[in-house]
Amino acid sequence: MATYILLSTLTLEGTDNLKTHPALIDETNARLASYGIKVVTQYAVLGPYDFVNVIEAPDNETVASLSVQLAQRGSIKIQTLAAIPIEQFIAGLKKTQAPKAAAKRGGARRGRGAQLAANEP
Repeated sequence: MATYILLSTLTLEGTDNLKTHPALIDETNARLASYGIKVVTQYAVLGPYDFVNVIEAPDNETVASLSVQLAQRGSIKIQTLAAIPIEQFIAGLKKTQAPKAAAKRGGARRGRGAQLAANEP
């Protein structure tokens, strides 16, 4: 499962609904579970966002569909970020560096200097 971060902001309607019915948070979490989404952690935060949620979901399409359905209610605006665990990120960097390092050791020239050198008599 992939990890996503949802940054959400309540609309005025959402704030009123949550104030009168705080159980909406648990109900929404149950709805997420029905889509195969696991809520890893949640925070109510101060600042430009009201909530930060870390979730795990099967794929981008599932999260996009869910975000649209939640926003369609008119009570919340969501910014969704796909998150890459740092170990995976570092491993990916190492994979992409290997061919470039070999090319540099082989004396390949790059950039404007290589173009000028190729045009010299």
